[in-house]
Amino acid sequence: MIHLERIPGLGELALEPVRPDRHAELLHGWVVRPRNRFWGMGSHTVDEVREIYAFVDGLDTHHAYLIRLDGEPIGLFQTYQPEADPVGERYPVQPGDVGTHLLLDAPRAYPGSLTGSVFPALIRFLLRDPAARRVVVEPDVRNDAMLRRLRIEGFTFGADIDMPDKRARLAFLTRERFEADHPAA
Repeated sequence: MIHLERIPGLGELALEPVRPDRHAELLHGWVVRPRNRFWGMGSHTVDEVREIYAFVDGLDTHHAYLIRLDGEPIGLFQTYQPEADPVGERYPVQPGDVGTHLLLDAPRAYPGSLTGSVFPALIRFLLRDPAARRVVVEPDVRNDAMLRRLRIEGFTFGADIDMPDKRARLAFLTRERFEADHPAA
């Protein structure tokens, strides 16, 4: 378990590496929900989800984490090195770029915006490595909720790109912008 931080008014946020054999059914339950259609795995079986995350687990450049809040699973957080990912073929990767994907699907309602509450903690996790200089994301161009969240969090938008499974919008958040908006306590 990788503990990140206590989020005031919400609880303790922790990341746990995805264990495909142990977490495949949970992940499958999330990715097949219509509300999570932008994850692109809506027609996958449990075995296919397990195989995909077993593949990811075997990579040094990509990582998948189960997000827990006070021990309760609330989502999936993936990190990757853009130069080792198809997105890296579609924009000029800079030293210190780190990519991420986020799926939140909490089993109950939380006060306020759950995404708004946990997003800064996840970005802090990404930027814990001093070499990380910029967060890169590429949400589906139709994912209005995520595009709004990225704007709120200070991301700047780049070009729309064609990925193997979607039309995506590049967005970037520099360490400097994040730290200015979220000064260390």
